[in-house]
Amino acid sequence: MVDGAQTFELFRFADSVQSVAVEVRCGEPRTVGEDRYYAAQIVLKSDFVNGRVDLQVSLEDLDEWERCLDALQAEEGAQWPAGGRSAWLEVVPDDPVEVTVHDSPSTQIAVCVPVDVASDWLEENRLRLVRVRKAVAVSP
Repeated sequence: MVDGAQTFELFRFADSVQSVAVEVRCGEPRTVGEDRYYAAQIVLKSDFVNGRVDLQVSLEDLDEWERCLDALQAEEGAQWPAGGRSAWLEVVPDDPVEVTVHDSPSTQIAVCVPVDVASDWLEENRLRLVRVRKAVAVSP
């Protein structure tokens, strides 16, 4: 795409072997009623499987991700984004953290990735959320 929009990671779970991240394209949103949706992708990389799956991220989804981070900090699991409208993921804060990426409800494909995250993974992901919020606040 050549619209000049920047892509930011909303979050990343990574170790030296594999990672799961969500990249949000902070350009012109798609508007449905009052809601703005930004193009995004769940990106999974490992020695075993690599893949990308598209989704749309709303401002409500950003708020929901913040609540998920709070749940993960409390050592509870989290599912994001809510609503079953697209691909989604489930995070279980075990040792290692288990991130399961689910394709759209129609295919029912899921890939579970155990990630040996660094000790500061929660703080890093909170900073990523702040950057995405700032980027979408200045988008058209």
